[in-house]
Amino acid sequence: MPERKVITGNHAAAYACKSAGVEVVAAYPITPQSPVVEKISEFVESGELPNTQFVCVESEQSAISAVIAASQMGCRVFTASSANGLAYMYELLCWAAGSRLPIVMCIATRALGAPWSVWTDHQDAFSVRDVGFMQQFVESNQETYDTVLMSYRVAEDPRVYLPAFVSYDGYILSHTTMSVQIEDDDKVREFLPPLKHHLNLTDFDNVHSVNPVTPPGLTIRPEGNTPGYYEFRYSMQKAHEYSIEIVEEVAKEFGEKFGRYYGNGIYKSYQADDAEVLIFAVASVASESRGVVDTLRNEGLKVGLISLKLYRPFPIEHLRKAFSKAKLVVVFDRDVGYGVEGILCAELKTALYAAENRPKIRGFVVGLGGRDITADQLIGGVKLAVQEQEIPEVEKNTHVEFIGVHLEELGFKKEEF
Repeated sequence: MPERKVITGNHAAAYACKSAGVEVVAAYPITPQSPVVEKISEFVESGELPNTQFVCVESEQSAISAVIAASQMGCRVFTASSANGLAYMYELLCWAAGSRLPIVMCIATRALGAPWSVWTDHQDAFSVRDVGFMQQFVESNQETYDTVLMSYRVAEDPRVYLPAFVSYDGYILSHTTMSVQIEDDDKVREFLPPLKHHLNLTDFDNVHSVNPVTPPGLTIRPEGNTPGYYEFRYSMQKAHEYSIEIVEEVAKEFGEKFGRYYGNGIYKSYQADDAEVLIFAVASVASESRGVVDTLRNEGLKVGLISLKLYRPFPIEHLRKAFSKAKLVVVFDRDVGYGVEGILCAELKTALYAAENRPKIRGFVVGLGGRDITADQLIGGVKLAVQEQEIPEVEKNTHVEFIGVHLEELGFKKEEF
């Protein structure tokens, strides 16, 4: 029977792995991710996951190496990391994606050093946007549990076969308790059948190598031509493009089976139907923005929210439709693309560049290194963006703007720091 528990976001991810019947888990601790694998180890020790191999490794790179090897053996696998640990995995994240392995991995988001920080922002999750993993952001512990299950279903679909990240805010979700419904195992198995992998190196009747050195051109042989590196990259891009449809399909099926919907599976909208101004954000920033929308609505501003759930692949066509009626989009990034602007803002500008009805886009950076993000700050950002568009005399900032940075208190002016 389903069971409701008051648990942290980390434990919600662990319970999702338990529900999914994960077969191999590689564990290396890093704050704020560590309780995910610690909880899974408790399940293994108590016999609640009798068929799971729990592998303690000596580094984050070893963790991803272990799940790559296990996935190539045909196993359903899991690991998790944060920040500099995630960065240490980078080389092999590319290997996992290039091998088209349906690995699911959680990122408990945390600021990247240096300077050293254990608090949250989204820089680590955005820094691995181009390794080839799909990536979804969540706003609650229930959504963490549900999205891990949905990610396995999408990643293991024979039309996709791509690894997936599930990203949730360190501390804000990882260590905060919420009510989460843990679904009945039999019902989960109906939704998430056993993995049928395109790779299984334990099949000794069908021996083959994986990822040898691949030349740029085709290899012509009498028994059949072999694709070159370029064709592998093309195939991977097409799988990403097609996976958007699968994500939407799986989210709809999940909602019908379990009664929980997260927008269309691509993004979640709030008060967006008649909005002239739309806030665009992910995860904790989107959560804070919901109250901001209500406040600004009460002041007479037609403001709404688009909370992006699927970040990779970037759902360009869905976003063009979502923003087609807006006059202005205000993007709040809990990250920065150094020397440019917020990463989410830059990506949205690219996506909407060729849109038939293209709104103005104004971006702000907020909350790096765990700095508090307040409703007043977000309200101020929206109002400034509106003023810039409606009042010609207001000076328009052509540089990326940080909200909540304390320079004057340190004796600096912005242009001097």
